Amino acid sequence: MPAMSFLRRLCIGLVLGAISGCQPESAAPLDQQLYIWQRQWRPAHEQALADSRADFSTLRVLALQAQPRAGWSRALVDLPRLKADARPVIAVVRLDGQLPALDQQAAQGQIDQLLSDWQAAGITLAGLEIDHDSGSARLPGYIDFLEKLRAQLPPGLTLSITALPAWLDSPRLAALLRTVDSSVLQVHAVSDPRHGLFDPVQARTWAERWSQVSEKPFYLALPAYGVALLPDTGGTLVVESETPLNRAGERRELLADPQQLAKLAMELRQQPPAHLAGLIWFRLPLPDDRRAWSLATLKAVARGDALAGQWRVEVSGAAGLFDISLVNSGNLDQPLPARVTLLADRCDAADGLNGYRLQPSSQPLVFNRQTSARVAAGGRRALGWARCHGIDQGAWNVYP
Repeated sequence: MPAMSFLRRLCIGLVLGAISGCQPESAAPLDQQLYIWQRQWRPAHEQALADSRADFSTLRVLALQAQPRAGWSRALVDLPRLKADARPVIAVVRLDGQLPALDQQAAQGQIDQLLSDWQAAGITLAGLEIDHDSGSARLPGYIDFLEKLRAQLPPGLTLSITALPAWLDSPRLAALLRTVDSSVLQVHAVSDPRHGLFDPVQARTWAERWSQVSEKPFYLALPAYGVALLPDTGGTLVVESETPLNRAGERRELLADPQQLAKLAMELRQQPPAHLAGLIWFRLPLPDDRRAWSLATLKAVARGDALAGQWRVEVSGAAGLFDISLVNSGNLDQPLPARVTLLADRCDAADGLNGYRLQPSSQPLVFNRQTSARVAAGGRRALGWARCHGIDQGAWNVYP
C-alpha cells in the first residue's frame, strides 16, 4: 500500500506538472520610461506628470541642445516641479547631427553648468543622455568625444546615448557602446518619412541585431506621436512635428498606430531580446499636443491593456435648446466618425459644429463630417445644437 500510494502521488505530480507546463507564462515586466521633450514647460506639466507617475518609472528630460546656427540653448524646465515629482531624472543633451563638428570644450562647459544648476535646484540626476545623430563615418570622433566627456562627469552619474539603427553596419559600434553605461535605440523617424513613421517588424529586427552587439543594457525608444509631411521646393519634403510651421500646402499626416505599438510591446515582454532593459516612450503629451497620443492611450499601451474606442452622444440643455456632444469614453484615441444620427421631435432649427454639417431636412438629425480630426480617449467634442420639442437621448447612432 505505501508503494502504491507513492506511485499514485508520483503519477499525479507528473500529470499536474505536464498540465502546468502547458500554461502560458505571464509576460515579464519591462521598465517603462518617458521622454519630456517640450522646450518650455507650462502649468499643464503639473497634471501630466501626476497622471503619468504610476506607469512610468523614469523621466528623460530635454535639458540642453546645440544647433548649427542657433548655438546652445537651454530648455526652460520647471525645476521645482520636476523635483516635486520625485522620480529618477535623466537629463538629455541634444547635439544636432548637422553640427559641423563637436566642440568638446564648449560642450563640457555647457554640461558642467547644467549639472551645477540642476543640483543647486535640488535635482539629483540619475544619469546624462547624449542625443547625437552622428553619421556612421563620424563615429570615431564621437567615441573620442564621449570618452573625454565621461572622464569629466561626477562619479556615479551614468552616461547613455541615443543610438541609430544605421550604426549597426559600422565596425565601430562595439567600441562606441563600451564608452557608455547603456544605449537607447531609436526605432522611429529614422527612415525616409515617405515610407512612414514607424515599422514594427523592422523595429523588432533592429532590436534583435542590437542585442547581439550590445553587452550592456539597452532601451527601445518608441513613438507615441505623429508628424505631417509638407511639400517643399524641388520635390523635397518638410516634416512638421509638435511645433507648427508657417508654411502653406497640403499636409500628409503620419501617426504611430497604438495597436501596432501595443502588439510590439507585448511581443517584447514575452520574448525580450538579450539585454533589453525597457521601453522609453516619446513623448509626454500635454492636452493641446495635437500630434501626440493622449496620455490615457499611452498609459493603456504601456500597461498592456486591451485598446478600444467607444463613442457616446450626450445631449444637454433646457427650454428646448440642446447642445449635442461626442464623447470618446474608451482608452483609444479615435478619428471623428463620418456620420452621427440622433432622433429628435419637431425641430425648428439645428446646425453642426466643429467640422460637422447638418444634413438638410433630415429626420432623424444627421450630422456629416466635413473635416478630419481625432478625439482623445476620455475627451469630448461639440457636435452641434438643435432647437426641438424633444430629443431622445438614447436614440443615436455613430458611423465610422
